[in-house]
Amino acid sequence: MMYNDLQILFVEDDELVRRATLQSLQLAGLEAFGLASAEAALERLSPEFAGVVVSDIRLIGMSGLELLAHCRQHAPEIPVILVTGHGDISMAVQAIRDGAYDFIEKPFAPDRLIESVKRALETRKLVLENRALRRELAQQGGRASRIIGRSPAMETMRALIANVAMTDAPVLINGDTGTGKEMVARSLHDLSPRRDAPFVALNCGALPEAIFESEMFGHEVGAFTGAAKRRVGKLEHASGGTLFLDEIESMPAALQVKLLRVLQDGVLERLGSNQPIRVDCRVVAAAKGDMEALVREGAFRRDLYYRLNVVTLSLPPLRERREDILPLFEHFLLDSAVRYGRPAPLLSERLRQELMQADWPGNVRELRNAADRLVLGVASTPEGGENTPLPLKEQVERFERSVLQEALEHSKGNVAATAEALQVSKATLYEKLKRYGLHTRGAGAEEGAR
Repeated sequence: MMYNDLQILFVEDDELVRRATLQSLQLAGLEAFGLASAEAALERLSPEFAGVVVSDIRLIGMSGLELLAHCRQHAPEIPVILVTGHGDISMAVQAIRDGAYDFIEKPFAPDRLIESVKRALETRKLVLENRALRRELAQQGGRASRIIGRSPAMETMRALIANVAMTDAPVLINGDTGTGKEMVARSLHDLSPRRDAPFVALNCGALPEAIFESEMFGHEVGAFTGAAKRRVGKLEHASGGTLFLDEIESMPAALQVKLLRVLQDGVLERLGSNQPIRVDCRVVAAAKGDMEALVREGAFRRDLYYRLNVVTLSLPPLRERREDILPLFEHFLLDSAVRYGRPAPLLSERLRQELMQADWPGNVRELRNAADRLVLGVASTPEGGENTPLPLKEQVERFERSVLQEALEHSKGNVAATAEALQVSKATLYEKLKRYGLHTRGAGAEEGAR
């Protein structure tokens, strides 16, 4: 939601002042409507009103203070900014105590009002997004499975998920730790015909080999020492739904054979039993590192790899899709605010820059942790260290990289168009792209390369 999705109701009974102020707000790109009375404003206000109120205090009929009192009672989350030419310190203090968002004295500079209105709009935007997220979380049983991001990589990811979710094709998700592989797996499940059946997740790297087979395939009573009761394994439990195998590269070699057999035949046997059990689950696997190298080295079965790797989805690290950082962080802020029952804080320009400049080695998981800490009021810098400014050279390089990346995305990877937009030669652009590890995309880029 941007500012132009929100409205400003400006209540002022002096027509000349009303017109001049409206013009200032509209020139600032804000959607503002002028009203001559508080009574007219009441007709437009409700708890769902997507906007803010700016009102003169002294009006014919209902006063601005009475309008504020009405909003506090019936729509307390709507920011109300009061304006007066007759105010004093005591009136300003009382207005703020009564719940006014801000208090501005006439005559005021247009920039002063615009700055206050924009802050109020940002506050209202967060409230409305928070409310929408609460509804979404309730509808999804407390779990949001949206793939957030506006980078080309995430656009491609969403398209691929939409393309294969309705099928039972096995999917292998590649990506570093913390990039959101389980979220992608859940999205595949939530968009599939299996959405009402279980989504079962198993981290292959977190289980000791001694209990892995029991966890995966289940066991009967007495199958081994300590097996006091029957256990249904993850494969059987996921039947009808989706089995997500994270860190598949850590699966013991002996169990790779058994998993392959189940995927081929659709039948398993619990430990200690000869009774075949038919299972029908979609398998989504996730791996970090070079799976093909593991296959070449014999550390992972080639036949199982090809069985799992019908469709490959690759998640780049967060440092390679910086345009996703702020949308993700804002989403996590709202999510954290809902979970912890705290207000979602506003992001200062300085914090936005720090977020964009940080390397985020922990990827999306680290970003979520930073959002949680900010909501709880225990935040440190994104790097987790001191608030020491970066060296100028590094700041310049990071800024240049972000400009290049944005220009490339705008031109859809066309090198010639990017060079023209930035007014640099193609040779200079290629050198900078190589230095910052940026990659061109699409046929236009290839033509430029040739």
